[in-house]
Amino acid sequence: MLKFLKVTTAFVLLGTPVFAEGYGLGRVALPEEIAAWDLDVSPDGTGLPPGSGDVLTGEEVFAAQCASCHGDFAEGVDNWPKLAGGAGTLAHEDPLKTVGSYWPYLSTTWDYVNRSMPFGNAQSLTPDEVYGIVAYILYSNDLVDEEFVLSNENFADFEMPNADGFIIDDRLEAEAAFWGSEPCMENCKGEVKVTMRALVLDVTPQEESAAEPAETEVVEVAAAQSEAAPAAEVAAIDPALIKAGETVFKKCKSCHQIGEGAKNRSGPLLTGIVGKAAGQVDGFKYSKPLMAMADDGLVWDEANLQAFLANPRSFMKGTKMSFPGIKSDDDLVAITAYLASFAE
Repeated sequence: MLKFLKVTTAFVLLGTPVFAEGYGLGRVALPEEIAAWDLDVSPDGTGLPPGSGDVLTGEEVFAAQCASCHGDFAEGVDNWPKLAGGAGTLAHEDPLKTVGSYWPYLSTTWDYVNRSMPFGNAQSLTPDEVYGIVAYILYSNDLVDEEFVLSNENFADFEMPNADGFIIDDRLEAEAAFWGSEPCMENCKGEVKVTMRALVLDVTPQEESAAEPAETEVVEVAAAQSEAAPAAEVAAIDPALIKAGETVFKKCKSCHQIGEGAKNRSGPLLTGIVGKAAGQVDGFKYSKPLMAMADDGLVWDEANLQAFLANPRSFMKGTKMSFPGIKSDDDLVAITAYLASFAE
């Protein structure tokens, strides 16, 4: 007890003079400590460090540092965020909010990557690497071409598609007159409506049921298209072309599997796709735009497949596939040959 009193007395004697001015904790931060935390970047580029990064370099850094969570093409893995896609979906009942479709300022992207990424090793990236990653994210959203270079000098000139989609929160002034001092506890609203369902939010598993006529109709239409679809012609395909296509297919492997034992991932398995009616893979939940085109008779023949792979978002408005597309005609021919070499 005497020892406890002695220690307590010492603490009080030491702490009392400081406590009179504050809480007696900590000290004034040093200028260099404040500077280390001062990472803010404004929409006009204020706060950016000197540096630059191009799309191709950014793709390499993204693959090494970001793809394990966000996918090779910023399409998202499992429940990790999608960074690309969603253009034109913000007014839909099931909008896809990504860097390209939703974020209003490029500075938000740069600041977040620089401050918080990669997960578990934050602030380990150099400014040039951050510029490159941001450039690649823009490319994955079809906002720049593959030659684009982002730097502190041209940063402020880039305007995001949803820059005008946000407004100032003026509720304190605009709605203050409607606020009461006492909260309403009963009969507060004349009518209550369900405005969103969990199924739309993709948080409820979708179970197939014969009692759902709309789903049954889709299956029947799709089955009829499958019977009418021509079989893929796989004979006499140049082995060298198939080999080249296998290399191109590496761009697809983060989402798709093909061949023996292939399974659905974030994208459907592709075994036997060439010559097959769209939307036919069992167990895969296709997007509404794809099923609409499937209902209209879309068949993945060579022409349609190559047109889709060249520019998915142009071929199919509203597609959830975030892959930006294959630019080379030779690569398109090669990957089609590779896909055609796998029959069901």
